[in-house]
Amino acid sequence: TLMDTKWATTELAWTAHPETGVSSLYSWEEVSGYDDAMNPIRTYQVCNVRELNQNNWLRSDFIPRKDVLRVYVEMKFTVRDCNSIPNIPGSCKETFNLFYYESDSDSATATSPFWMENPYLKVDTIAPDTSFSKLESGRVNTKVRSFGPLSKAGFYLAFQDLGACMSLISVRVFYKKCSTTIANFAVFPETATGAEATSLVIAPGTCVPNALEVSVPLKLYCNGDGEWMVPVGACTCSAGFEQAMKDTQCQACSPGTFKSKQGDGFCLPCPANSRASSGASSVCSCRNGYYRSDTDPPDSACTTVPSAPRNVISIVNETSLVLEWSDPRDLGGREDIFYNVICKKCLPERGMCSRCDDNVEISPRHLGLTQRRVEDILLNELRKGPFSHAHSMLCTNTTANSNSEPLCI
Repeated sequence: TLMDTKWATTELAWTAHPETGVSSLYSWEEVSGYDDAMNPIRTYQVCNVRELNQNNWLRSDFIPRKDVLRVYVEMKFTVRDCNSIPNIPGSCKETFNLFYYESDSDSATATSPFWMENPYLKVDTIAPDTSFSKLESGRVNTKVRSFGPLSKAGFYLAFQDLGACMSLISVRVFYKKCSTTIANFAVFPETATGAEATSLVIAPGTCVPNALEVSVPLKLYCNGDGEWMVPVGACTCSAGFEQAMKDTQCQACSPGTFKSKQGDGFCLPCPANSRASSGASSVCSCRNGYYRSDTDPPDSACTTVPSAPRNVISIVNETSLVLEWSDPRDLGGREDIFYNVICKKCLPERGMCSRCDDNVEISPRHLGLTQRRVEDILLNELRKGPFSHAHSMLCTNTTANSNSEPLCI
């Protein structure tokens, strides 16, 4: 609101033309009164219906614009029915005119600007919905008019009476705005409406804390009625944060929960064998002795090293060795088990072993086996050199736990 005479506690002291009492005529006169709730108000009245050629002006104080482009004027008033007034000429009116005058300073005087249309700009002729015939039964009319675009520092309102018997009870000057709002996790600031009633004003948006843009630009249109229209662009909560407060905030995941990706999802409890000791976690770390593969998603459970293979059987002939075995009793929580066959040459009397030479062949291969059988271990190659015994070890590991120590037999 830029001005509201309803709350005035002292005289308004607006400028009237002609001044009250000039040439025995009565122009607009300020009168104290009470509204329907018995609150004291300041009103202006005029009733020169028995005089011809009336041209009575009333000008408000200077009203700063505050960068508003379009303003609205709400007028509450009563008008006497001309037919209810006896012995009056045909010049009696039941309307009045609303004008405004823009200025960069509070420079108006009793004689300037001239009391006429142009320099004053006419907004509209104001007519009542109801008029009254008895002074004690006046019905209050409420009319709202708007004007713009405004460009100077402020303006004056002016009311022109051409021969009515009326009372201007209150005048409120306001502007429409779209209040600060949050849409799609973006904050849009308070925005005044445009210069025209049909204008759309663009308000840029910024993501709420702990949210990131997913589509740009972030903007929202404020229409001429002070209502927001459909937003353009959006933000979503960052990893480690979830939507809250009716989708207007992004709050941190509580300890023991996590959210791995930016988006609209909610925080989830940590997967098995993992933990999040602090809030806003995007991943739950594995507990000691448990692991994740680099390819495992953050919402997968942590797993451990499988136990050793079982029921290992060796089949030996003159030139080769075949090994077969069964799955470990404990898979460590995974299904992607693989096996490694490690060949070593040992001297039992010295208690020392070394890796077999590279020319020892194991089919289909000796590392990353998924089947539970290898063959064609060439014994002749193993018997070469000073070693009297060859030993093969069977180890289990998983793709997830490749950096952990395998279990071997």
